[in-house]
Amino acid sequence: QVQLVESGGGLVQAGGSLRLSCAASGSIFSINAMRWYRQAPGKQRELVAGITSGGSTNYADSVKGRFTISRDNAKKTVYLQMNSLKPEDTAVYYCNADLVSPGSWRVYNYWGQGTQVTVSS
Repeated sequence: QVQLVESGGGLVQAGGSLRLSCAASGSIFSINAMRWYRQAPGKQRELVAGITSGGSTNYADSVKGRFTISRDNAKKTVYLQMNSLKPEDTAVYYCNADLVSPGSWRVYNYWGQGTQVTVSS
């Protein structure tokens, strides 16, 4: 069974750092784009950062210069390094990825279960 499992969330003071990880497992031929989303209480889920299989990245304006997305294709893992955290970064962070199924070559979109990030002021 294919799944994405996040880790690395927690409680941190404003100005601090956290590193999120998301590992894909199961029957996967390859992984196309990988992304991090977040959802704060009472707000819609928003895209935080994305990275293509070739390493091209994009970021939400609110996190540019503070967050860095990266990936290790051999480990089927995507990371989100979060620096200079602010209270408004508090949210549940979700991993999302486009996974290519072996044999059928079809692309399926998967979500992780989410990891809580809380930034105290």
